[in-house]
Amino acid sequence: MADDLSIGTLQFHRAGYASTSPAENNGVMIAPERRGRGYGAEAQRLLADYLLMMFPIARVEAGTEVENTAEQRALDKAGFTREGVARSVMWRAGRWRDMVIYSRVRGDS
Repeated sequence: MADDLSIGTLQFHRAGYASTSPAENNGVMIAPERRGRGYGAEAQRLLADYLLMMFPIARVEAGTEVENTAEQRALDKAGFTREGVARSVMWRAGRWRDMVIYSRVRGDS
């Protein structure tokens, strides 16, 4: 990139459901001036590919607020499957927010 500005950040953390069933939860934050160019979908896809290849896990998951349709489109484009809505799981801006939960599992194409 010619201007050397950061596109955003990626993060992941362990989100296992039992000690024998590890999974990873990932997230991306794209700088406002870089949004709408496909960087988020590419970053989510590449990170999920890496995690599934390098770690003994079967699942990578991500979540976003119900109102964040741009991130939902990015997760769809990155090959994630929408699993459902977790109600009232995040407190932000003075109220509880619902989250849409997505996943990619080993064997998804």
